Amino acid sequence: MSAAVQKEQVLQPTTEAAPKWDASTARASNSAAPASNFLRAIIAEDNRTGKYGGRVVTRFPPEPNGYLHYGHAKSIILNFGLAAENGGDCHLRYDDTNPVKEDVEFEDAIADSVRWLGFDWGKLRYHASDYYDRLYEFAEWFIGKGLAYVDSSTPEEMRALRGTLTEAGSASTYRNRSVAENLDLFRRMKAGEFPDGAHVLRLKIDMASPNINMRDPTIYRIRHASHHRTGDKWCIYPLYDYTHCISDALERITHSICTLEFQDHRPLYDWVLAHLADGGQLERPLPQQFEFARLNLTYVMLSKRKLIALVDEGHVDGWDDPRMPTLVGARRRGFTPEGFRTFAERIGVSKADSWIDMSVLEDCMRDDLNARAPRRIAVLDPIRLVIDNYPEGQSETCFAPNHPQRPDWDKRALPFTRELWIERDDYQEDPPKGYFRLAPGAEVREPLVVAERAESAAGSGRGRPAP
Repeated sequence: MSAAVQKEQVLQPTTEAAPKWDASTARASNSAAPASNFLRAIIAEDNRTGKYGGRVVTRFPPEPNGYLHYGHAKSIILNFGLAAENGGDCHLRYDDTNPVKEDVEFEDAIADSVRWLGFDWGKLRYHASDYYDRLYEFAEWFIGKGLAYVDSSTPEEMRALRGTLTEAGSASTYRNRSVAENLDLFRRMKAGEFPDGAHVLRLKIDMASPNINMRDPTIYRIRHASHHRTGDKWCIYPLYDYTHCISDALERITHSICTLEFQDHRPLYDWVLAHLADGGQLERPLPQQFEFARLNLTYVMLSKRKLIALVDEGHVDGWDDPRMPTLVGARRRGFTPEGFRTFAERIGVSKADSWIDMSVLEDCMRDDLNARAPRRIAVLDPIRLVIDNYPEGQSETCFAPNHPQRPDWDKRALPFTRELWIERDDYQEDPPKGYFRLAPGAEVREPLVVAERAESAAGSGRGRPAP
């Protein structure tokens, strides 16, 4: 407790972006080199063998249906960082394949958060919707090769035929439609002749595959909804698994890095690209997908779906509520981009899911702020303290360092007067034994100031909270 605590000016969190991250600068500023991990090892081996001709191109592909959270920070730092370490590029690509949930507001917020973390994509900003025409052409190519068909089953029928983890699926009655019939139906789907849910386009792979993702996955569905970029041009939209791998290939991505939940989707990723490349539709070498463990923080909910519900249902004041584990919320809370980058390097990259204690993130923020944040004091739950025998109208000036380890940052003045503000917890009417804070009749032999006195104190006194 400090009897000379005065409420200082509230410091507003900065809204400026962090200095642009540079791999060489980051390495030089650390006492130890960045820890090796399996992704760095893979890229190093690909560079050694010349697999991609020395190119390293990654991407960060968020869906613009919400604001980014702490888990996205790990992915951003990983993808942009690996590219920068190897003199490559990282693309920012919006996975905007669901027109019902996506909006320009979210796109702008995503871009702002990436910049705040200190990264920049330059001109390498893309959208999945940039490739809608190509994706449609490839879908017709799959149909023409007998590798895709229009299924008119209901969602319930498709679910029943899909099988389970231990039982093979069963073929749809529409699986053997002719190429001509499938092309006709697919073109009519595109023309808007059918309502939502009437048909879907599925790849023809293997209904008995032990990997459920390979059991004739759906790649197009009908959705009569206006898209925030393409308007009403399309009423059929491609699904993520089909769109993502092709987008990677068209952008000449080398290392497609995603979280572990997509590990079972990798065979489909490879299947789609291999067939298109074998058919002369895509250029080799093809991108390769690698998975890492997502961020799991104790006591922190990192589910975008649940965070959307908190906002939509009014449980919080918005996406930037400091209680929210979003990057915009972190900014208001006082977290720093440098702290997130330290955190990402400290926890490393793993192939196995694990839980990281929230204190690790807080320690990273504290380490960063401790080195460069000016010191300030505040009384959060104040009560007024009156020093009975200190002259009314008199004041003294005390000085406190702006930073205890940075004398070049100078000092700040703190006024000491008869009336002060203290924390409510620092006073008790009936204190227990061993209580060493303020209580009725307590002697204050020296003003309890964590500062230097500008002049000697005017005697001792007794303190009592004001009524």
